[in-house]
Amino acid sequence: MSAVTLAININKRTDDKPVDMGLILGSGLSGLMDLIDDATAVPYDELPGFPHAGVSGHSPNLVIGTMEGVNVAVFGGRSHYYEHGKADAMRVPLETLKALGAKAVCVTNSAGSLREDLPPGSQMLITDHLNLSGTSPLIGEPGDARFVDMVDCYDPELVAAARRGAAEIGVDLKDGVYAWLSGPAFETPAEIRMLKTLGADTVGMSTVPEVILARFLGLKTVGFSNVTNMAAGMSATAITHAQTKEWAAKSAAQFQALIKAFLRQL
Repeated sequence: MSAVTLAININKRTDDKPVDMGLILGSGLSGLMDLIDDATAVPYDELPGFPHAGVSGHSPNLVIGTMEGVNVAVFGGRSHYYEHGKADAMRVPLETLKALGAKAVCVTNSAGSLREDLPPGSQMLITDHLNLSGTSPLIGEPGDARFVDMVDCYDPELVAAARRGAAEIGVDLKDGVYAWLSGPAFETPAEIRMLKTLGADTVGMSTVPEVILARFLGLKTVGFSNVTNMAAGMSATAITHAQTKEWAAKSAAQFQALIKAFLRQL
């Protein structure tokens, strides 16, 4: 089923509610969906081509409504490369988002920190990324459009809006570079030392494929990391997915306030 057909079917359920921006929620962050006004939820399993969101801490639903006066389409979960080896798993959802009329997408993730001043419970504004997975969601795409310019892939105007929102609510939002590795195993201490040398500030197993696809589709992007653990070798605490969900829950209120403040600046 084409993205246009999916968008038409979604519009029938939502009474043609407009969509200005998409939000993709990371592990443990789906509580943001409860803050959407005039919300209509559509399960992923009723949308052919949408992921099953088979990782705990994700909600497999698309919710359309408004938040802080912005018309949003919120993806409660994403599909990850490590689930099936497909870097383009979020292509149909993003194509559908564009067909719904959105001009931008906000990507979020739960991530490990490589900086002592970004402890668990803090948030980072993604200003650039490192793709160290060895793959791309555009592999196999025909034509010259696949050669996407990734300079300012995190849109400067949206980045500025995020900074203003953080200042409004007094959140110490640090800028930083997010590194994507394929997972699902967490990184080794040696890999973390390498990432520090390369300039990474947070690390995770998502987000970058969606940003590449969004830029390919002409969507502006902005991104946030919600820090849930210190990276390998930086803490005596064992790194687990349960820890990711625990810290995402602990910092949920501040993270939600940050996203709302960002939306108010648009």
